[in-house]
Amino acid sequence: MPKNVAIIASGQTNHTSRRKDVNIPEMIREAVDRALTDAELTIDDIDAVVIGNMEHFEGINLSDMWASEGSGAVMKPCMKIATGGTTGTSVAAGAYYHCASGLFDTVLAIGWEKLSESDTTAGIITAFDPIVERLTLAGAIGGLAIEANLYMTTYGLSQEHFAKAAVMARKNAQNNPHAHLKHDLTVEMVLNSPMIAYPIHYLDMCPTSDGACAVIFASEDRARRLCPRPAWIKAAVCRHNHPYIGDVWWDRSTLESAAIEAYKIAGITNPRKELDVIELYDPASYALVAWIQHLHICGPGEGGKLIDDGSITMEGDIPVNPSGGVISTNPIGATALIRVAEAALQIQGKAGARQVEGAKTALATGFGGSYWNEVFILSDRL
Repeated sequence: MPKNVAIIASGQTNHTSRRKDVNIPEMIREAVDRALTDAELTIDDIDAVVIGNMEHFEGINLSDMWASEGSGAVMKPCMKIATGGTTGTSVAAGAYYHCASGLFDTVLAIGWEKLSESDTTAGIITAFDPIVERLTLAGAIGGLAIEANLYMTTYGLSQEHFAKAAVMARKNAQNNPHAHLKHDLTVEMVLNSPMIAYPIHYLDMCPTSDGACAVIFASEDRARRLCPRPAWIKAAVCRHNHPYIGDVWWDRSTLESAAIEAYKIAGITNPRKELDVIELYDPASYALVAWIQHLHICGPGEGGKLIDDGSITMEGDIPVNPSGGVISTNPIGATALIRVAEAALQIQGKAGARQVEGAKTALATGFGGSYWNEVFILSDRL
């Protein structure tokens, strides 16, 4: 039987477009120090480190070893995980399984990215088939625009629905001291911003951010001793199934598949009623509208209705992305781990102005690679 595991603490940098004041190990150290302070621990209390980023972005060889002075991994067991955009949730899964297996009791998970010093498109283009896709779909936005078009035409939604999601996310971000973009937007401002790839406008899209996130996982005995209100891991599910975006089966979502298994493991039968808050990996505003159905929060094509009636706002019955989500903050190697950290903060009642009152069960997702997805479910109880 695996051990029960909880998140006991987390720390983030204040994410922004360019951190000229620190190098990468120093930026990582900021997040690590904040997590250790949150847990009232020192690096000597950490048994092992799991770290990840989009390793080909910054062009650094052996990035885990290179960053060890910042991560605190010197003379400790350390594992590097790099799975594209899902790196953050994969790092979290690695830390979780390190504790659940009984191998270690306290594990530090770290995700980071300094996109101001990287070549994002050169890295992401490798997710596309080199013969038939790279010339026309280069970079992240082309593939996302295909799905946004497919969703709009299949279910009869409009660009206004996506713009409303962008307005909601940036409004939520104003309550998050770590968020990168905190713009006070209107639907008209989003629709009048430059078109990048139809139907995705400039203000519909996530930024490129510099930042890091650190999360401390602990086995049950240690979690109960160290933390008055742990966020227990109820499920951690990964779905990585194809090498190129052109291989995606659009009617067979890896997010839905992962969510179904996570609900089964966590004993959730009605996610709309049993989940209190969701941190969804939304690389563009359409994703927040379209992917909520894959979590069985609504029926097919009903994401626009949730936007229109306010169900997923902070005042709604199931708030999505109180942090502002990915379209407000995106240091890619840390982005999915931030979703897990934000979900844990909600369970621990430490989310400040973005706290969902009474949150007891939270779901976090990671997205990346070639439309891969990962799902975490956290709870205030075992």
